[in-house]
Amino acid sequence: MTSSAWQKSSYSAANSECVEVRAIDGAIELRESDEGDVIVRTTPLQFADFLQAAKAGEFDHLTTTP
Repeated sequence: MTSSAWQKSSYSAANSECVEVRAIDGAIELRESDEGDVIVRTTPLQFADFLQAAKAGEFDHLTTTP
C-alpha cells in the first residue's frame, strides 16, 4: 500500500478535535485533525500493541482529572 486516506474514529462524530489514522508505505501514521502538520509514525505491530494497551486501560490514569 502506497497511500491511504486519513480515518477518524466514529466516536469523534462531527468534532474536528480527534485523532486520525492511516496506513501508508507499510507504516501507521497518526495525527490530530486540528494539528495536521504534526504526524507520528510507527509500525503496524507497535500500533497494535498500543491499541491493546489502551483497550486494557493502561493509559486511563492520563485522562482523569485529579
